[in-house]
Amino acid sequence: MNYFRTAILLAALTALFMAIGYLIGGGTGAMIALVVAAATNLFAYWNSDRMVLSTYGAHEVDRHAAPELVAMVAELAHRAGLPMPRVFVMDNPQPNAFATGRNPQNAAVAVTTGLLQSLSREELAGVIAHELAHVKHHDTLLMTITATIAGAISMLAQFGFFFGGHRNTNNSGPGAIASILIMILGPLAAMLVQMAISRTREYAADNLGARIAGQPMWLASALVRIEGAAHRIPNIEAENNPATAHIFIVNPLSGRGMDNLFTTHPSTENRIAALQQLARELGRSDSMSQVDIEPDYPPHSPWNRPPASRGPWG
Repeated sequence: MNYFRTAILLAALTALFMAIGYLIGGGTGAMIALVVAAATNLFAYWNSDRMVLSTYGAHEVDRHAAPELVAMVAELAHRAGLPMPRVFVMDNPQPNAFATGRNPQNAAVAVTTGLLQSLSREELAGVIAHELAHVKHHDTLLMTITATIAGAISMLAQFGFFFGGHRNTNNSGPGAIASILIMILGPLAAMLVQMAISRTREYAADNLGARIAGQPMWLASALVRIEGAAHRIPNIEAENNPATAHIFIVNPLSGRGMDNLFTTHPSTENRIAALQQLARELGRSDSMSQVDIEPDYPPHSPWNRPPASRGPWG
């Protein structure tokens, strides 16, 4: 059902883009919009991962620079049936993480120094498993496409406002009022569809990630910590590039001003409730207090270490 809903929403986003093109330039405008969408998505397909990693100043680490972190990613990737992704660290005090890449063979997982310093091994495993679930579901490519189309819709709507606010001799093209409505409602509709797609994929990644890690409440506990810190510790790069906020596990925007008026993430409370339900289905403890104070360690966990060992990895 999640995949079907995502496909419907993505089709709606594409249809909206072409509809705005049609309103501005008729059939020719719709075709031009389709060509522009194809071109921008092709560019994003090959370059989006490098662009976003560069935006956040992420640097790649290996087994020599961060042995425990890379070993954890490798173990979880193996459990998920995925190729080993590249591992990146961002020098950022806000605990957060994201995955990127056009496919599992070219994937990357990036975590902030704040995440490494504030989470236990179990919580970190939950976060990384969540990001690997995005890779396995090909969400990294999907979210790039939706963000690209949404951005193109905003650009096209502004173009229609500045150049389509009059009618020619054939009485074609939008009038001034219609142009204003296109400029306002077009990007708003695109944002709502993008939000719906993002939220759908976050729930799916939470579910699969919890199964990969083996304990849903590890991720639940991590979400609580990250959510609380995100409101206290600003992520300057994310504030300067709010269009990339949807790629993080928790909304990195501080919530000041209009940042959180339309959030691309489900509420943390709802995500935790879903993880608690999954924990009950899997026969695991669903108690947040046990996770925060005394995590339920599996006896054969390769990253088993007491919570007193919190701190930088590697």
